[in-house]
Amino acid sequence: MSIQQDNRFQAIIGHAKEYGFVFPSSEIYDGLSAVYDYGPYGSELKKNIRDYWWKSMTQMHDNIVGIDAAIFMHPTTWKASGHVDNFSDPMIDNKDSKKRYRVDHLIEGYAEQLKDKGNPEKAEAVLASMEALLAKDDFSGLKQLIDDHKIVCAISGTGNWTEIRQFNLMFSTQLGSVAEEADTIYLRPETAQGIFVNFLNVQKTARMKIPFGIAQTGKAFRNEIVARQFIFRMREFEQMEMQFFVRPGTQKEWYEYWREQRLNWHLSLGLPAEKYKWHVHAKPAHYADNAVDIEYEFPFGFKEVEGIHSRTDFDLSSHQKFSGKKMTYFDPEINQHYVPYVIETSIGLDRMFLLILSNSYEEETITKEDGSTDSRVVMHIPAKIAPIKLALFPLTKKDGLPELAKELMEECKPHFRCFYEEKDAIGKRYRRQDAIGTPFCVTVDHQTKEDGTVTLRNRDTMTQQRIHRSELKNEILKAIF
Repeated sequence: MSIQQDNRFQAIIGHAKEYGFVFPSSEIYDGLSAVYDYGPYGSELKKNIRDYWWKSMTQMHDNIVGIDAAIFMHPTTWKASGHVDNFSDPMIDNKDSKKRYRVDHLIEGYAEQLKDKGNPEKAEAVLASMEALLAKDDFSGLKQLIDDHKIVCAISGTGNWTEIRQFNLMFSTQLGSVAEEADTIYLRPETAQGIFVNFLNVQKTARMKIPFGIAQTGKAFRNEIVARQFIFRMREFEQMEMQFFVRPGTQKEWYEYWREQRLNWHLSLGLPAEKYKWHVHAKPAHYADNAVDIEYEFPFGFKEVEGIHSRTDFDLSSHQKFSGKKMTYFDPEINQHYVPYVIETSIGLDRMFLLILSNSYEEETITKEDGSTDSRVVMHIPAKIAPIKLALFPLTKKDGLPELAKELMEECKPHFRCFYEEKDAIGKRYRRQDAIGTPFCVTVDHQTKEDGTVTLRNRDTMTQQRIHRSELKNEILKAIF
């Protein structure tokens, strides 16, 4: 990451705290590593992203329904899913600093340094070697790669490394009132298994025919040793997942269908296509026959935001084996029972939130009519997911203007989120709304009393137009839907 990009990222993090998007968790106790709280505007933005995804999946598709499964699940679930045996990351420790690193993160950090020094070819070669070794689970080869390139610990500055070993990422806890009698269970590391174990419940009660999908949003937990990059990688995070059940043999076409659909969803928010790219997995997970990531160019480089995976029939077949219960579907079109194949779309809500912040943040210099300059920090959050859609300002605190502005707010707030403010000069009020991403501001002035018109100001262009107060609600609705 270049110094300029690092400065931009730090500015985004500072802005997120200052304007009520994201706070360090338990901050009065000096915080908790890799855990964050969402503030007034952050929680609203997060909800709006979640709702936009949910609507696109369930409301806009006749053959997708939703569930809300519990975080705690029977411990055998995670044996059947492969998480007990396979949910691990290769780790390495520095003997001098005692700091533990995820091997891929350590090598990726070294590659970034090479790029910053003007050697992108060598950086790409190192990353290609790493990908090939990870695909083969060649830990000795990865260790040799680290040694050959003299990759050192950021704290100790030494290359005194342990051997590489696997580290399971699941959090375990006890279920029961007495610790000695309690059973060990896990906080779910993903939301998908809640969908799989409910496959037949949903199929029968919602009377679904294949192909059909089940969508879910919810918290998941991973004991990340190297949690980093603000809310990009956390120990407690939220996923938005949809499992799409298909007839065996049709998975390739549905995989391609959902690849296209999911990228189009991102672009429907007005996000720039050039900031996205595909990353095809050299070695898909143990349950998949095809896998690709949608990556976005954050200030710290291209990183995964969403995965589309062809999971075959691994999950349902495995739960059938471990539970002893049939997980088959009778397909009347071909008169056969079979275990369906699954196409998964899985997007990190917190990562999507950070994507929106990263794409929206701008420090802008404004040239005034008299030739002088001013500056503002503006969040160009897409209007349809902005925390506040409309801010209403009376020009003064007297002459009945606050009453008129509040009347307008009462008309609008049942339809979208509004904000009212009468303190400070109009310019300062505009700047505060720019900083939280409010797309529209309305000023009620003395002319409003004469002809019923108000001034509607656009966040991005800063243009202002007079419209009749009776048109205001519909103007905003047209922009946000």
